[in-house]
Amino acid sequence: MKGLVFREFIDLVETKFGDDVADEIIEASDLPSGGAYTSVGTYPHSEMVALVVELSKVTELSVDTLLGVFGHHLATEVFAKNYAGFFAETATTIEMLKLVEGHIHIEVRKLYPDAELPTFVFVASQDNRHEFRYESSREMAALADGLIKGTAAVFEETVEVEYEPCVEGDSRFTRFFVTLVPH
Repeated sequence: MKGLVFREFIDLVETKFGDDVADEIIEASDLPSGGAYTSVGTYPHSEMVALVVELSKVTELSVDTLLGVFGHHLATEVFAKNYAGFFAETATTIEMLKLVEGHIHIEVRKLYPDAELPTFVFVASQDNRHEFRYESSREMAALADGLIKGTAAVFEETVEVEYEPCVEGDSRFTRFFVTLVPH
């Protein structure tokens, strides 16, 4: 995972839970990197898992809840601000989500050729319910859930998100169903 993601996670922990909690989870995680992350560095996914698990122990919030909060933070405080051009290209959450795989991830790979990105593709729409398929070796669907809800917040929309893990043959993925809630 890119160091930028780790830096943002630590910043979020410091902001929401305090510097002491950030220090505590870094120390308790016994990280090969020592918890010193550069934005351009690449670090093992296992370090993020260790940090989130330790934060869960300290805060007594579930890992999925914490990943959702982090995903929301990434969408609203990092991506929307640092990559505003992507958001300016669309007018709605659903339009933005449809651009993730075919446009946004392509641009990210240009900036970070070694980035290991999940796949997130549009499958179908029926009425106001939109299906997406998420695949990642990291299996962080709760983070994707937070990213979706954070994206909706950027567009000042409300969405209901449901997701379910799926297995087809050797393939493991998560089906997301995103429904825009009318105001």
